[in-house]
Amino acid sequence: MKQSIRVMLVDDHAVVRKGYRTLIEEHGHIQVVCEAADAESAYRQYKAANPDVVIMDITMPGRGGIDALRQIRQWDSSARVLIFSMHANAAYALQAFRAGAKGYVTKSSDPELLVAAIESVANNKTALCPEISDALATSRLQGDTDAFGQLSPREFEILRLILDAKSTEEIAQTLHLAPKTVGNYHYAIRSKLGVSSDIDLVYFCMRNGLVTPLDTQSSLF
Repeated sequence: MKQSIRVMLVDDHAVVRKGYRTLIEEHGHIQVVCEAADAESAYRQYKAANPDVVIMDITMPGRGGIDALRQIRQWDSSARVLIFSMHANAAYALQAFRAGAKGYVTKSSDPELLVAAIESVANNKTALCPEISDALATSRLQGDTDAFGQLSPREFEILRLILDAKSTEEIAQTLHLAPKTVGNYHYAIRSKLGVSSDIDLVYFCMRNGLVTPLDTQSSLF
């Protein structure tokens, strides 16, 4: 008999969460004990329910999944978090693992692979889907993620919000930071990535696959 696994789902789309819940609970040994739609509620729900595994999306309104993961891990260093995201870029995966993730599976993966990843993470084992494994191997060979690897998880989250066209004031409010602190992070990000303006920053991220041209256009206008 397989061990019982208590899971928390974190995704900002209620319909998506319902689909995942249905899929996961087809396996009788896995139970979804709570859900969250954003980073703030994810932190509260985790503290209240203490699930065995957190399934976390990266892209959510306000603070993203990597920052939520970082906060949960600060409160509970043994928290086991599986990132389940549309992003198949190695930079996202590296930052997620740097923040403390135990696994990373893309939403294009086979559903049964998600279930297998949940079981692995519950047993404190690392879980990677083939798509991310290949992306990490390729980036290691080509050195593509060296620049992003210089960023801390907090800097990477601020970069994500900048690319989402958020102002300094909006970022400060979202992350509960002083605007001056956000400005300092902003400067450090550009310095580490070797760019001199936000336009250069966007195109640098586009060249390295962090955003697509369509995403870039929506952020600039």
